[in-house]
Amino acid sequence: MPERNDDELRAQHLRFGQRVRDLRQARRLSQEELAELAGVHRTYVSSLERGQRNVGLDNILAIAAALGVPPSDLFTEEAL
Repeated sequence: MPERNDDELRAQHLRFGQRVRDLRQARRLSQEELAELAGVHRTYVSSLERGQRNVGLDNILAIAAALGVPPSDLFTEEAL
């Protein structure tokens, strides 16, 4: 099993959060609006976008659905 690299893990959380933020802003949604659509709290969206959350699969699926994208789009860095 590969050794866990906390710095790389943190970087991945930051990239994921930035991708969610970019998609949310491209759809002109506030954090509160996205949270309501996804069924999570606004502070959850905020901390996720700042890379402070280890987001679970249920929330990945809910956020992707709220943004109208396949879950895989949350992990790509392609242009919006």
